[in-house]
Amino acid sequence: MLAVFLRLGLTSFGGPIAHLAYFREEFVARRRWLGEEAYAELVSLCQFLPGPASSQVGIGLGYLRAGLPGALMAWFGFTLPSAVLMTAFALGLIESGAMDAGWIAGLKVFAVAIVAHAVWGMARTLCPDAARRAIAVVVAGLLLIVPWPQGQLVAMVLAGLAGWLVVRSGATVGHAALQVHVPRGLAIAALAAFGLLLIGLPLFARATALDVVELFSVFYSAGALVFGGGHVVLPLLQAQVVPPGWIGNDAFLAGYAAAQVVPGPLFSFAAFLGAAIPLPGGVAGAAVALLGIFLPAFLLVLGALPLWQGALQRPALRSAVAGVNAGVVGVLLAALATPVATTALTTAPDVVLALAALGALLSGRVPVWLLAAACAATGALLH
Repeated sequence: MLAVFLRLGLTSFGGPIAHLAYFREEFVARRRWLGEEAYAELVSLCQFLPGPASSQVGIGLGYLRAGLPGALMAWFGFTLPSAVLMTAFALGLIESGAMDAGWIAGLKVFAVAIVAHAVWGMARTLCPDAARRAIAVVVAGLLLIVPWPQGQLVAMVLAGLAGWLVVRSGATVGHAALQVHVPRGLAIAALAAFGLLLIGLPLFARATALDVVELFSVFYSAGALVFGGGHVVLPLLQAQVVPPGWIGNDAFLAGYAAAQVVPGPLFSFAAFLGAAIPLPGGVAGAAVALLGIFLPAFLLVLGALPLWQGALQRPALRSAVAGVNAGVVGVLLAALATPVATTALTTAPDVVLALAALGALLSGRVPVWLLAAACAATGALLH
């Protein structure tokens, strides 16, 4: 189990959608751990939950095969390579003092292209009609006017309500092919722990004033509240770690850009931030941030799997989730406007480079790692 997911963690380039394809090839087509229909239902369930969808699918696959130990091994193997690489990148930047280097400016421009590409792709999938496009635009406008972390939560609630009212879901209720037995007590305990930590951690952090608790609380909240996968965690984390002065926007975007070119989950970006933030920083900070951002994924998968045959197949809930997904596009669109573009695009050549990188991404003909290297090299020349 561990060896299989470790190999996937070393070789799964391309982002969440590509990860799901790798999982299907390995566990459905090759190893036949489950059937096509069951795998599709697991993917659909994880898409509905907040958190990193591809990692949650991996956790579900691990639990299906070997229970709770299997889920832990699946997460550890899939996440370890990218976490080590991102931690090393953060420590290298700190030691070298390279934040003002031209190649870092090039990586920030590359981040603009990545976010723009994500907005385009997600909008085509998640906003196929006028109602959902309107939800996305309203959410983006709301967050640009009220750029607070609490505003994102309010916007998602409103998007879900709007989806429930105006989005028509074609879902039907039927027999679920995915049959994963999670003990009732474990599922209830997981959902209770999820809610208690979400509410209690910020209060405990204020009461104790411990840096480690505050760091864990920030990343737990990000992992618990982010819908839409890795790219959408960008604005949520930026609003939590940049305004307090924990890390600068330049370093934040450089780490985000680097996370695009390593294999494994995009949420390993948390390892970069935890290592770069001096609370406590280094390897310990990376470990705290990773555990914080991924713990909600574990708790939600364990708690939600038993609900699949019931609530999650109801059309009304699917309509609400469709509204939330449209709101996710709005969140990412607002983040693209600020801080991503406003921080990275400081000269006219930066704008040209960002447009060229976006064109290359849309073409699908240039490997992401090669495009990142080209942007870094161009940034070194321009700056």
